[in-house]
Amino acid sequence: MVKKSMTTDETPPKDSMLDDETLKILQVTAELIIDERGTFVGKHSERLRLTNKSGPAREVPLASLRQVLITSSGVSLSSDAVEECARRGIAIHFLDYAGRAYASLFSGQLTGTVKTRRSQLLAYTDQRGLHLAKAFAGGKIRNQLNVLRYMSKNRAVSNPDLFTAVRQATIEIEVLADRLMKLEGLNVDDIRGQLLNLEGRAAQVYWAQFKNLLLVETDWPGREGQGASDLVNSLLNYGYGVLCTRVEQALMLAGLDPFAGFIHTDRPGKPSLVYDLVEEFRQAVVDRVVVSLLNLKVDMTLDSDGRLDGGTRKLLVRKIMERLNDSQEKYEKKRHTLQYILYNQARHIATYVRNELGHEYEPYLCSW
Repeated sequence: MVKKSMTTDETPPKDSMLDDETLKILQVTAELIIDERGTFVGKHSERLRLTNKSGPAREVPLASLRQVLITSSGVSLSSDAVEECARRGIAIHFLDYAGRAYASLFSGQLTGTVKTRRSQLLAYTDQRGLHLAKAFAGGKIRNQLNVLRYMSKNRAVSNPDLFTAVRQATIEIEVLADRLMKLEGLNVDDIRGQLLNLEGRAAQVYWAQFKNLLLVETDWPGREGQGASDLVNSLLNYGYGVLCTRVEQALMLAGLDPFAGFIHTDRPGKPSLVYDLVEEFRQAVVDRVVVSLLNLKVDMTLDSDGRLDGGTRKLLVRKIMERLNDSQEKYEKKRHTLQYILYNQARHIATYVRNELGHEYEPYLCSW
């Protein structure tokens, strides 16, 4: 399946922090989603050629692709196809049934400078790392607050009691966000425990009201991460996994090490910085999409193993890509797509750790 975005009138500003290679990638408006077992991906002229015994071959112009998402087992690729994708800056991500990227292929020539990674590692030990951790977590909490405001803004008349309860919850979340930003220490290790405590308390309030604001009856037990088998959590978890692939690409293009985070601790194979930056975008990109699909009563189902079925996964990925590529919000005094904002935030992290940003890193805050 090839997902193409609607065209927009967005023109990157001349003073954009994004380099020419990144801007070129952002101008491409299609993702190739390969979700059928037994598919072979090869290169034919200027196209990727997909063949499968179940149907006729398909060809996708390479010039139109931003990334390839492989969401099924039993898919194979030719070395020619991999080489051409790498040369053009087209990322290839392999996702498991829960939406987690267990492997990603990038061109080593598109991952920025050694200077940025050295600065990133040094930033962990000083005030830069402490500030970034607070910004990521604080941005997440304030975006949770904004999503609750978005979901409840039409409830003042239809359900005043719920509107009042949500309003009280947003006040509580805002207090927690303020307390988090006032945490002090020499580096992120000094505040991590307190930061995670405040972040967790805000999340409890957010998810309780999130459930109350859904317009449909669900058997949702509350927020659960890995291993969840209900529809709502499965949608959220799969969506976050898809979003992480875009975040990882943005960080790589900015020259950052996706495994060297600030909030999330180091562990082999754990892309901690991806998990850090995704905190700013979960609510605006994934939570908003899941709420919309549920409230519109779109037919979405789990298979016999308690996993999202193929049709539901395809629908969710398509809606997330539409949200990233088509939705525009005000950012730095202009309107930009969410995917542009995401890539620019990654660039801001890189310039901040190199002491070249000119001001402190500021998290992206979604509109409501």
